[in-house]
Amino acid sequence: MSVSVQRRAAVAALTAALTFGLTGCFSTEEHHAMSPASPSPAAPSAGSSAEDHNTVDVTFAQGMIPHHRQAVTMADLAETRAGAKVRALAARIKAAQAPEIATMTGWLTAWGAPVPAEDAPMDHGAHAGHAMPGMLSDADMSSLEAASGPEFDTLFLRLMIVHHEGAVEMARSERAGGAYGPAKDLAGQIITAQQAEIKEMKALLPS
Repeated sequence: MSVSVQRRAAVAALTAALTFGLTGCFSTEEHHAMSPASPSPAAPSAGSSAEDHNTVDVTFAQGMIPHHRQAVTMADLAETRAGAKVRALAARIKAAQAPEIATMTGWLTAWGAPVPAEDAPMDHGAHAGHAMPGMLSDADMSSLEAASGPEFDTLFLRLMIVHHEGAVEMARSERAGGAYGPAKDLAGQIITAQQAEIKEMKALLPS
């Protein structure tokens, strides 16, 4: 076989190999492009990651927020008016309830429910359509603001006991009828903590 014939045969073989390789690559790519994509996990619908909630949960949060706000206001008064034991108790109450206000505000926002206004009248809450249990009247708050020393301590303890008893009542309603797990859990924590504080405050009252 001449050199020229050998060269032509080699070129033909190379061309055939390249053509086959390119066709194979194209077929593979075309197959992937035309094949249906593997199904991806469906994106969760809005709110699907949150547990269901009901009107009892909404009422609990909308009532407990102003209820807690009033307790924080009472605790703020104690900073400059109370004796050491009551002042320390008030500080613990504020430290516990202020973060709970933020938590419940977040729930209402996520649920698309109104958050009680900061300037809403404190003694006219909308818990089950009535004034919330344990809420102090404007007259009660004025009396507390005017007191100091032992007089303040006694008045603060008496009013806060009633206030806590109202919160426990509201929390029990949430435990009984709510559907949102975190709200029911918070209600349980409120019952436990505030019943313990009620016992402590009763022990601090003058005999």
